[in-house]
Amino acid sequence: MYYLGYDIGSSSIKVALVQKADGKVVGVVKEPPKEMSILSPQHNWAEQDPEEWWRYVCSATQKLITTYHINKKDILGIGISYQMHGLVLIDKAGALLRNAIIWCDSRAVDIGNDALKNLGSKKCATHLLNAPGNFTASKLKWVKDNEAALYGKMYKAMLPGDYIAFKLSDKIATTLPGLTEGVFWDFKEQKIAEWLLAYYGLTRDLLPEVVPTFGAQGKVSAKAAAETGLAKDTPILYRAGDQPNNALSLNVFHPGEIAMTGGTSGVIYAIGDQLKSREISRINNFAHVNYIQKDPILGKLLCINGAGIQYRWLRENLQVDTYEKMNALANTVPVASEGVLVLPFGNGAERMLNNKNIGSQILHLDLNLHTKAHLCRAALEGIAFAFMYGMEILKAEGVQPKVIRAGNDNLFQSEVFTNTICTLIGHPIELYDTTGAVGAARACALQDGDFTSLGETLLKNDHLHTFYPLKDLKPYQKAYQNWKEIIDKDL
Repeated sequence: MYYLGYDIGSSSIKVALVQKADGKVVGVVKEPPKEMSILSPQHNWAEQDPEEWWRYVCSATQKLITTYHINKKDILGIGISYQMHGLVLIDKAGALLRNAIIWCDSRAVDIGNDALKNLGSKKCATHLLNAPGNFTASKLKWVKDNEAALYGKMYKAMLPGDYIAFKLSDKIATTLPGLTEGVFWDFKEQKIAEWLLAYYGLTRDLLPEVVPTFGAQGKVSAKAAAETGLAKDTPILYRAGDQPNNALSLNVFHPGEIAMTGGTSGVIYAIGDQLKSREISRINNFAHVNYIQKDPILGKLLCINGAGIQYRWLRENLQVDTYEKMNALANTVPVASEGVLVLPFGNGAERMLNNKNIGSQILHLDLNLHTKAHLCRAALEGIAFAFMYGMEILKAEGVQPKVIRAGNDNLFQSEVFTNTICTLIGHPIELYDTTGAVGAARACALQDGDFTSLGETLLKNDHLHTFYPLKDLKPYQKAYQNWKEIIDKDL
């Protein structure tokens, strides 16, 4: 018997199958083979077609069932992880009204900034624990202001994971953590922030009904069964945004525990239990998957938009075949890349830089000295320095790391990258062979709120390696300070 998990990313769709009995991974399939495109109709816009997500959900599911010779009736539940903060709009018939406005789209920055100014930072800090910013609520306001005819046809606004669950089950729903992710939730009053909706001229009926994060959320419809190859009535048992789900995948549930991600964007996701925040524009606070009213566990998320996308851009333009070759080139260059610096901020407004977009920059390039190997190392170091910059913001907020964990994928497969972060923070980083799709599958077993078994499964099956801070700290500190001076000057 098995559980199946989806990870609906902006780069790809992953589907994983794990054994119900022990959580061991049976197989993982990714679609498409190359990364999905992000549409940019205007500067700082980022959109994707949700139907493309669904097509790859279907093809990946069919491929997994066929490749591993699975009886579809042996799949006992489905978990969904998804790219956060997106906006998907449907009409009453369930038809899409436009492309999804995804997480890295910056069109609503000014709307969020105006809301913070007019509503007051104190109210936003004490009730939302966030600035309205460039989140789903602000994106919905943008649609209302700029696409009035389309807005008039809208029935429901959903997050990307809500849409995939809808396609699977025909049921329109969201979760409480999902509402906090869209900045629709009032933490102080423990209800939907009607006052924010009123300020934006939005109505409560545009939001889906709320279902539990764990437990029955719907069943696979006959139509979805035919398209995916799943059995009709297979239950959907879990749903969460990619960063809370990544933390779950890494057994990160308690204050002081931190999950890191180094994909298209970079994320530091620290667990806290205080319903307050000072850095509401740079640090985002969401209900974690184990949030309950009597035990308000939060995920304190610091996002670096320009992370893996910087390394991908470099690979494509240097015409290096694989990331492994880039990592090998980077290992041939000393710490600090002999002076060349990379600022990896070229993927929209950066919240940790107070929503400024300073762009990606390559600095101090010496055409008589530097090679593609220097650029590879400088890019990895620049992204790692951005993580350290974010960690300093979190520490000033009161986060004291007790455990730091990351999955062994994307940027964390580079020793240069992981050693740089680990050494600068001064704390070990544990690497695990797990993914968001695997975590979403395993989460199907957590309907009773007992997370102990998940941690045991992770430690038994998935621990790969622990990086420890290097003894020779000085060259890393000097390189970071040189990089940081450029950032502070730009800000």
